[in-house]
Amino acid sequence: MAERTAASTPLPPPTLRLRVDTEALAGNWRAMDALSGSAATGAAIKADCYGLGVDTCLPVLRDAGAAGFFVAHWSEVPGALAYVPGEKIAVLHGPLHDADCSFARATGAVPVINSLEQARRWTSSGGGPCHLMVDTGINRLGIAPGEAGDPSIAALEVDVLMSHLASADEDSDRNAQQSRRFAEIAQSLPHKRTSLANSAGIALDEGFHHDLTRPGLSLYGGIARAELGSRIRQVAFPQAAILQTRQLGTGDAVGYNGEFVAPSPTPTAIVSLGYADGFLRGWGGAYLIHEGRKLPLLGKVSMDMVVVDLSAAPELAEGDWLDLPYYLPDAARLSGLSQYEALTVLGRRFRR
Repeated sequence: MAERTAASTPLPPPTLRLRVDTEALAGNWRAMDALSGSAATGAAIKADCYGLGVDTCLPVLRDAGAAGFFVAHWSEVPGALAYVPGEKIAVLHGPLHDADCSFARATGAVPVINSLEQARRWTSSGGGPCHLMVDTGINRLGIAPGEAGDPSIAALEVDVLMSHLASADEDSDRNAQQSRRFAEIAQSLPHKRTSLANSAGIALDEGFHHDLTRPGLSLYGGIARAELGSRIRQVAFPQAAILQTRQLGTGDAVGYNGEFVAPSPTPTAIVSLGYADGFLRGWGGAYLIHEGRKLPLLGKVSMDMVVVDLSAAPELAEGDWLDLPYYLPDAARLSGLSQYEALTVLGRRFRR
């Protein structure tokens, strides 16, 4: 008899699952596109589409009409190439090595040039279309404004001249300052298109839209500014299964260090969810949900398990599913994470 292997044996049902509402995803892109006015609207797909899966999300964004796609790492290009041509993929970290330039030429992916060194490296490898990031006040990647006149920059064939807003999620004077600096630099640098606005920047006003907008968080259900609250729908719906139920007696302690001690007899459920799945200990004191009923977490979040109070749903049993509160503004408030973190930390054990 042939030996059975894991590769040929179907996986059992999961105890963690993540539903991605693709209709909401497409609707969120359309909402950001409408807000972008006359500008074309792209899509940030870095970090595996903010943790929700390139294979699931990229075809939806492509079919909705996204004008281009932005990743951070060169290693993210192959996953995107399965659905869109290389010339539609921009790599934000740029060419750090000669091998990056060779990879760009082989795949058609477009580097975002961030420094004089990267500009020289790209040109010496043969040049060609690229994008250029200029720093206007966030002090991360990008050439300094004073470097705009360097010969290595003049030698570039710049398609999109871009910058990144530092405080678009706030009503800050820095937004207008960055916008003015960007406009000034754009007058002195040859380019075909300009791009400044992320999700929050799109919600500011049309002066930030330029030729191409780059929404990210709001595509996946994040509310980058209050003005977007009525337009953006939840996309990520994680669930975890109950592994076991048990009855606590008065005085019984739960989990590591016994942080919770039952004040009275309490029905509980042990749930297949922990910090290894991105449900970090900052969630302690929050709750899971079953059909609208909140089930408080008891004690510390463990690596693979949490314990919840079943007093509001005593009929639940092994195998029943509980919802994580993942409307992202709520998730951020409950966990202490940013909305970005709450999305991107979701672990690979969630069956997508």
